[in-house]
Amino acid sequence: MAKLNDKQIRAWINSNERFEGKADGNGLYLRYSKNDKNPSWRFRYSFNKKARIVSIGSYPNITLMKAREVARELSAKVTLGYDVAGEIKRKKAEALELIQQEESAIRVKALIDEFYERQIKPKRKNPEKIKWAIDTNIIPILGHKKIEEVKPKDIDSLIQSITDRGAPTVANDALRNLKRIFDYAVRRQLIESNPASAFNISDAGGRENKRDRWLSRDELLVFFHALNKSDLPAQNKITFKLILATGLRKMELCAAKWNEIDLDNAVWHFPAERSKTGDAVDIPLSDPVTNWLAQLKEMACGSEYVLPARGRGSNRLPHISNGTLNYGLTVIRELLPESFTAFSIHDLRRTMRTHLSALGIEPQIAERCLNHRVKGIEGVYNRHDYFDERKAALSQWADLLTALESGSDYNVVPMSKKA
Repeated sequence: MAKLNDKQIRAWINSNERFEGKADGNGLYLRYSKNDKNPSWRFRYSFNKKARIVSIGSYPNITLMKAREVARELSAKVTLGYDVAGEIKRKKAEALELIQQEESAIRVKALIDEFYERQIKPKRKNPEKIKWAIDTNIIPILGHKKIEEVKPKDIDSLIQSITDRGAPTVANDALRNLKRIFDYAVRRQLIESNPASAFNISDAGGRENKRDRWLSRDELLVFFHALNKSDLPAQNKITFKLILATGLRKMELCAAKWNEIDLDNAVWHFPAERSKTGDAVDIPLSDPVTNWLAQLKEMACGSEYVLPARGRGSNRLPHISNGTLNYGLTVIRELLPESFTAFSIHDLRRTMRTHLSALGIEPQIAERCLNHRVKGIEGVYNRHDYFDERKAALSQWADLLTALESGSDYNVVPMSKKA
């Protein structure tokens, strides 16, 4: 039987001659049926007394020489007892199964989204704070992984990377969140064990000592100088002043909405659902604070948030995040003297509390200025809100801050205590 050649094949194509099979030998043949766009190579063999066919590819993508080479390889496998058509079919099925498994696999990002919606959002007063921490420190590293692929070494690598950048408290928080996330996956029977369960805070940031850092008057002078010298946006500069002047926690201020604030009557109606203590409180606004908020209202351009985010993304909050303020503090630190002892944003609350005492503010008033719950019998039975007293205290504190910012002398006259 004569073998095929390229000249003959091209002649069939040019004349549009159609056929079901032109044999080349060794099981190889060329098909060019009426529905075929191009001729195609096929290999025919018998397995268990049944005719089997394997498609090799179309001509001229698969040349005559290449088709013969493939046919020889397939023929050799058949001689050894292989069902090459069945093998190809099986490999295709396995590949399809792998694709389906890949598409249906639960990624850490999807697990976190479900965990947040079911366990955090409906149960926490400030869920966005936890969301921001997870989105910032966990998802970028583990979000793309299948949940069953996350191993203890991945947990260790993540928390060590955070510790290495000098953020031990953040590392501890990340470990706590990882344990909760994968505990949830175990309860949902998505995985059999928690890859973070063997770790404790000694493997992350270590034991967190109670902080006692606060800024003295001299340090506040230096702080304000660095703040105003920095290239931070005006919105961020005012935010730092508000934290100092009001004693609000970072996330309490970041997520604030204008419908809580009455600028005309200088009152901030802080809602219970956003308060760490779970208690609603009316915060009296001093003149400087009212002025700063009025400036922010102009900058907000109609947003419902006092501090709207300046950018949008799939994981972004509608308002500025803790990260914005943390970055701002980093910028300020670069402008401070090397001898200036490091401090956190939360230390600004302690700064306010310490200076309130120095101004002669009674302890129960100072504590209520920070929206702290008063402990013991006093806290149970005394439900008076001391609004007027807090207003006087916060006004005196704000006057001190504005004097320090301007570099003016401020002679403190302690508030007289009631007999």
